[in-house]
Amino acid sequence: MSELKRIPLAGVIGSPIAHSKSPRIFRHWLTELGVIGHYVPMDIASVDLNDALRYLPKLGFVGVNITIPYKEHVLNVADQVSDRAAVVGSANTLTFLADGKIYADNTDGYGFTENLRHGAPNWKASDGPAAVLGAGGAARAVIASFIEGGAPEIRLANRTRSRANALQREFGTKVKVFDWVQAGNMLEGAATVVNATSLGMVGNAEMRIPLDGLSRDAVVTDLVYAPLETALLEHAKSIGCQTVDGLGMLLHQAVPGFERWFGMRPVVTEPLRSAMLI
Repeated sequence: MSELKRIPLAGVIGSPIAHSKSPRIFRHWLTELGVIGHYVPMDIASVDLNDALRYLPKLGFVGVNITIPYKEHVLNVADQVSDRAAVVGSANTLTFLADGKIYADNTDGYGFTENLRHGAPNWKASDGPAAVLGAGGAARAVIASFIEGGAPEIRLANRTRSRANALQREFGTKVKVFDWVQAGNMLEGAATVVNATSLGMVGNAEMRIPLDGLSRDAVVTDLVYAPLETALLEHAKSIGCQTVDGLGMLLHQAVPGFERWFGMRPVVTEPLRSAMLI
């Protein structure tokens, strides 16, 4: 009798982790594609993280997603780091290689661009200046994507200007920093506008920057997906902008990991989106 293959295991690590939608995404694809495998959420304390990552492959794990607060730390644990993860400065996807090494990648930028391409099919990063609100981890992935896609200029504003200045030093002269009180000014002539802050999310403060400079030709996206249509997107839609909600970024960033770990490439579909909104 031939030896039975181990059932591949994957999961998501963070602390806390109960809120994560990733298990629902992966369960949907595993069922839809008829793949034998499992994906589990794991709340692991920081003191145990390094040991856990080294031991998980012995339990049959082929990879894990990483979320807050460990996305930066795991770069120090990984044996190999992709160029994308190195540029962004964090990893959200770890693959356990056959030789026991850990490969770290960042698929947030991929998820961001794929979401825009699906939601606004004619969009290109090179269409014109981009305006980005926020300077956290998500903004780093967005800026890297704009640079890779050929955006001529990235205008950046953050409530704490020093964080925006730090990103300008890292990403170079294409990044132009605006004071938060002048954030409305950077919307003028912007081809793409991105909210990469938590403003407008359920339970958080609303975004209160003037939007009169917004062009009706702009593509506007909000990385917040609860609510699905934020006040920013609602206003942008009302003046004729193409708008793209943030749920698709979450879904698309999961595609590369699923393909690597389970051997089939899933597709982001309307039934999947609907399942995430229940």
